[in-house]
Amino acid sequence: MRADRRTVPVVVPTSRDVHDLEDLVHPEWLPVLAPVAADVAGARAHVRERRDQGHHCLPGDAELLRAFGAPLGGVRVLVVGQDPYPTPGHAMGLAFSVPAGTRPLPRSLRNVFRELSADLGVPEPREGDLTPWADAGVLLLNRVLSVEAGAPGSHRRRGWERLTDRAVAALAERGGPLVAILWGKEAQALRPLLGAVPVIESVHPSPLSASRGFFGSRPFSRADELLRAQGGEPVEWSLL
Repeated sequence: MRADRRTVPVVVPTSRDVHDLEDLVHPEWLPVLAPVAADVAGARAHVRERRDQGHHCLPGDAELLRAFGAPLGGVRVLVVGQDPYPTPGHAMGLAFSVPAGTRPLPRSLRNVFRELSADLGVPEPREGDLTPWADAGVLLLNRVLSVEAGAPGSHRRRGWERLTDRAVAALAERGGPLVAILWGKEAQALRPLLGAVPVIESVHPSPLSASRGFFGSRPFSRADELLRAQGGEPVEWSLL
């Protein structure tokens, strides 16, 4: 069945919308995300409505905004994907990440790890939980933050894009050291918002496209080089 793609109407944020954000994101994100609080509320309401109708929406409510749990000021690398994994048990609120113990790993994540190993000469991780990257200042952000099981792209144009637009613009306004890694067309649509932020982009690591420019793109070592050029520290990418 074709997903409903109607757009979300523009609404004015209420004090309740902003208060809800206070419980979901790090305090440093509140001033920049407050203008899109109503969009976030609308997107979350759509998730609840679809669940009430019997649809399995991913990830869980507590993880929808997990990417914003770390401070804005600590972000050194922005990695942007498309939308969460549509396989139940995989999505956890951080782009490309899956809970520890997930078997088999999603094929796109396996491709990320293959490129990580080829780029930096480290062993391919066995676990897909990318929380250590998030803790090290890597913002793992999907363009859209929810999805229905088995239906990629099913929650586009429901309000999440306004949130991710605002978050990316806020990082650009904050300035560096900062590097953006944009994988795929959905992520690359954000480039105009990044201003002078150095950008590394390629096709998405999906098995459908990885061989057409993702493999060999060296995003991890290039990100470290660009951070150093801005006076920043490299990221500890190894997950072992």
